[in-house]
Amino acid sequence: MGADEIERRAAERLLRGESWEDFCESLKVAGRMVDTFGDLPSEQDRAEWYRFLARLVRNGCERFVENCEPERPRLRDAPWRCSINVQCPDQDHLMCEFESGEFDYRITGTRGTLPYFVMAVWSAPQPVDLAARSWVARGIAGLGEFDPSNLKTTAFLKSDDIDFDAEGRFEVVLSQRPPARNGLLLTPDSTGVLIRLVYHDRSKTVPPQFAIERIDRPRPRPVQPDEVAAGLAKTGQLVLGYAELVRAWWANNLSLRPNQIVFSEATYLSNGGVRDRLHGFGCWEKKPSEALVIRFTPTACEYWILQICNLWQENLDVYEDGQGYITKFNAKFEADGSVVAVVADEDPGVGGNWIDSFRHEKGIFSLRLIKTEGGPAITIHRVPVAELRREGLAGIAKRPGIASGEVTD
Repeated sequence: MGADEIERRAAERLLRGESWEDFCESLKVAGRMVDTFGDLPSEQDRAEWYRFLARLVRNGCERFVENCEPERPRLRDAPWRCSINVQCPDQDHLMCEFESGEFDYRITGTRGTLPYFVMAVWSAPQPVDLAARSWVARGIAGLGEFDPSNLKTTAFLKSDDIDFDAEGRFEVVLSQRPPARNGLLLTPDSTGVLIRLVYHDRSKTVPPQFAIERIDRPRPRPVQPDEVAAGLAKTGQLVLGYAELVRAWWANNLSLRPNQIVFSEATYLSNGGVRDRLHGFGCWEKKPSEALVIRFTPTACEYWILQICNLWQENLDVYEDGQGYITKFNAKFEADGSVVAVVADEDPGVGGNWIDSFRHEKGIFSLRLIKTEGGPAITIHRVPVAELRREGLAGIAKRPGIASGEVTD
């Protein structure tokens, strides 16, 4: 089927209402996926599941319906509170979606006083006729051929390797024939670029400025029916893709090692990760009357963050209050350089680094270190809060904890 025929069929599917109906049906499929978790999710978890799906719809519509115009590229931040896959609150994520890597682009801007950023080009499974056929009947199985959430980083460029002028200005070219300096390689199947902006302290940072343009500077035009059909199809599959991702990560990986954190490059890179950081994942669980005491000594790095998320890998609502995580720049250190963090619903008054679990009993752990040569050993104790208050850290340190922190690949 040629390009003209694909475009015609996609337009007809939209104009007959079929693309919209498929989009709505795909959301129904995603909604029922919470049942695959059985009795594990609490009422709170289930409430957050449906809110999670609504946020995914918002994320997909922003990226693929509103911001995937071939003639008008834009760098847009991720929608507010759409914290997919354990998102760091000290990072902003500027994204621009492509239909393919056919065109050349130029990113310009100034870094301000931002300490570090990294640009990454990615691809994802998406057939050329994605908008010309229905995907609903295939359900989750269709993700093997068409999955906008299954991101693979194909090239990246660290700010350390970019040439800046005296005022911090820069220019980076994205092309299938990029320059040797300040260039990023596109491939025919490139579907977008992501810029991760890493802050140490936002209040003390002059914000950077970024803009993107197509080098041939085409004139913008009105949206076409086949493009809307494609945006709806991508959004529906994105929702299914991330719903399946959190299910698979939990069932096949994270739930198998409760209250442990393991560093796995393969796990991190499986969803658009970049090889400038080491990322440890695990699951945490405790009763409301219990606390988790986590001890580790951070390795030398640009930045680190220990955070907890809910079952669906979302940042807890309490992140808005600066809670639910600690970082290299706000943590209190022990005299020996180690960090002791306590995960509990209330501050037990020990350790100096309370992480509010915000009435959650289980979720996802993450320990991320940027520009590091290795990861730390980690010890976790699960103890009653009353005992922790009574005996303090010295009391529980006498008992063996759960050891983790290994690098598996």
